[in-house]
Amino acid sequence: MRQSQPAAPEAAPRLLRPDGTPVRVLVVDDEPALTEVLGDVLRYEGWEVRAAADGRSAVAAARELQPDAVVLDIMLPDTDGMTVLRRLRELAPGVCVLFLTARDAVEDRIAGLTAGGDDYVTKPFSLGEVVARLRGLLRRAGMAAAAADGAGGPPPSPRLVVGDLEMDEDAREVLRDGELIQLSPTEYKLLRYLMSNPRRVLSKAQILDHVWSYDFGGQAHVVELYISYLRKKVDAGRTPMIHTVRGVGYVLRPALR
Repeated sequence: MRQSQPAAPEAAPRLLRPDGTPVRVLVVDDEPALTEVLGDVLRYEGWEVRAAADGRSAVAAARELQPDAVVLDIMLPDTDGMTVLRRLRELAPGVCVLFLTARDAVEDRIAGLTAGGDDYVTKPFSLGEVVARLRGLLRRAGMAAAAADGAGGPPPSPRLVVGDLEMDEDAREVLRDGELIQLSPTEYKLLRYLMSNPRRVLSKAQILDHVWSYDFGGQAHVVELYISYLRKKVDAGRTPMIHTVRGVGYVLRPALR
């Protein structure tokens, strides 16, 4: 690895998750020197970083951290990156995965992308390249956006956009592919929570807590009811964006074209 000073790209604006919290990144590699310096660079970006040295600890760390992105080495001591990727997708179907591959291992790169990886870099790599690739993946996936500058900077945008679905919070309007969708206040609040966490699987308990602000006890079926209402309005006659993750909860993903 070409190990220069751990500095982030100079004029790059800081990225935040849709809810304004730091981006979460899991780095999985069995080289301590690599995970340490890469972790320093990503923390310089203002991101929350966790490291794991093998596949088993990577899955455990992902379950706890719920990362937005994972930097994943294909070769690990206890398993291979492809197996870890499949486990990560079960935990978080929308997580962005950047593979690290050996130099000239073309078959590894092809296998990684075919298995569902989003991008790859080859060792030795530039630290700046890893940061740039992660920033690109996160922004394209709608999982992070540039933060406003300091006190004199522009205010945050009142619009949420996930694929062809837009929400104008000032006007309280929702459009899908340019067509206005009429929502009740509760449907609007539920959709806003889903759009603020694109590609992230949200449990019924999380939805109840954030949308209704109190525990419905055994009446979690209210979430199923309102999800069905949203689907009839947001997904009717279109490629579905609201998906059920059986036994876990619900996730909003940009529609594939």
